[in-house]
Amino acid sequence: MSFLGVEQSLSGRRWVGPGVEVDRASEMMAQQTGLPWSVCQVLARRGVPAMEAKGFLDPKLKELLPDPREMKDMETAAARFLQAVQRKQRIAVFADYDVDGGSSAALLLVWLRLMGLEATLYIPDRIDEGYGPNVPAMQELAAAHDLIICVDCGTLSHEPIAAAKGADVIVLDHHLGGETLPDCVAVVNPNRQDESGDLGYFCAAGVVFLMLVEAGRQMREAGAKGPDLMALLDLVALATVADVAPLIGANRALVRQGLKVMAARKRPGLVALSDVSRMDSAPSTYHLGFLLGPRVNAGGRIGKADLGARLLSTDNPHEAAALAERLDQLNTERRDIENAVRAAALDQAEARGLEAPLVWAAGEGWHPGVVGIVASRLKEAAGRPAVVIGFDGEEGKGSGRSVSGVDLGASIQRLAAEGLLVKGGGHKMAAGLTVMRDKLEPAMERLSELLAKQGAGQGGPADLKLDGALMPGAATVDLIGQIEQAGPFGAGAPAPRYALPDLQVRFAKKVGESHLKLSLSDGMGGGVDAICFGAFDTALGPRLLEHGGARFHFAGRLEINTWGGRQSPQLRLEDAAEA
Repeated sequence: MSFLGVEQSLSGRRWVGPGVEVDRASEMMAQQTGLPWSVCQVLARRGVPAMEAKGFLDPKLKELLPDPREMKDMETAAARFLQAVQRKQRIAVFADYDVDGGSSAALLLVWLRLMGLEATLYIPDRIDEGYGPNVPAMQELAAAHDLIICVDCGTLSHEPIAAAKGADVIVLDHHLGGETLPDCVAVVNPNRQDESGDLGYFCAAGVVFLMLVEAGRQMREAGAKGPDLMALLDLVALATVADVAPLIGANRALVRQGLKVMAARKRPGLVALSDVSRMDSAPSTYHLGFLLGPRVNAGGRIGKADLGARLLSTDNPHEAAALAERLDQLNTERRDIENAVRAAALDQAEARGLEAPLVWAAGEGWHPGVVGIVASRLKEAAGRPAVVIGFDGEEGKGSGRSVSGVDLGASIQRLAAEGLLVKGGGHKMAAGLTVMRDKLEPAMERLSELLAKQGAGQGGPADLKLDGALMPGAATVDLIGQIEQAGPFGAGAPAPRYALPDLQVRFAKKVGESHLKLSLSDGMGGGVDAICFGAFDTALGPRLLEHGGARFHFAGRLEINTWGGRQSPQLRLEDAAEA
């Protein structure tokens, strides 16, 4: 049965409320633990037993962090890394150009600097070199270094790693592995084919952190002491959230602790970035995912690829301020480029039809740095996996984003194995690919076929799952604070979503290109402010702006809005329906 009788909202979705089982479990948990009902409801929905509730709310890293040696090659990688440190060998870090790659590189650069060593940073240019190690770069690095550490890349780079003659290579990655591994000292990757997959939820920075934990253990066994690893958790948290790694298991503790480290404002790069992002409250997963992450990414997308990693690893506040300013400018430019490509891609995808298992678009000269973001927008608009490709001559470079339950990375890797792509790979939710123009149509047709077998494209927009209904007066700062105890929220651990029924729009104003700011009222003195991002990319914006006095049910996530030193509740609006 639909929740509040909403069979079709303004975005075309049916609203579904919590099951009776969740309500019963949350009531029982509240009685047994004395925790607020709102918190128990979130925990019950996550399947947390009452006896584990208090431990879940206070995740301890020492209890949740797995033994690094559970991963194959970990001891070997850490031993070779420490050997290079002890012998003061020349070390190069080859990283991907996104937040996870930049954070992973920064973890190593900062750790090595604390040990008195300066390593070489190498991040390939997205357009000229593409993703991952390439033969010329690896040959050049090998000629001048003893050890090359590839982070957030390298698992499929057999030929480039073989070209690194004279240097040892370690791979610390999380992308899906192939049937064979490159010939090098160690490939530490929880998503290798011969791993169980139990730790596959870690991003690359999580894998790097575990390697540093193992290095610390080996140092202690030898009677030595390494740097304080807890102080590095702000970098791990940023990467985990920005790479949309699920906030389950150890990731919950890593992010929770990392946010505390970040709040202390000790890392010059993150302080400068927070300031240019105009963050005026304690950092949250929202800030990491939507303010800091996109700015770190901007260098790799449309600027100089190493700007993000340099910002995250610098210990110089003046350099940090200059780099943060540059990344902020690039992020603004990136948004302009993205808007142009998004409009063209959406028109093309709509003309092709948004009901297929795969939604895709390809265009001449579309900037490779924004195709991934545009793919995300298409995925959100259609509720289906999406791929967006930019062509330069006969070769196209593209990026894909998937929906829950559909493994896009594996399907794209299969396309590459079948010869329909020049190369391709990634993980379940995101992947990259290179395709020749004459193979575009058959490749997309085959990908659509593979994704359909996984259930992509079945039915219309997904049901909107709600955790209950609240009146505006109940949506207080205190309530939101209680709910936050069950966080951090993000991928794999969605924040609770509530319906606020039968309200009037007291005030509505378009903000920026596509956002909508609202003030909602129950007509009896109760009310709450709301913000709907991307409202005018859907039917929500126009209808709510021209509301004509109608009453609506509203649905979204509650958050605390800080403005001028004052805090107030705010609804991050996701959907609405005529009351």
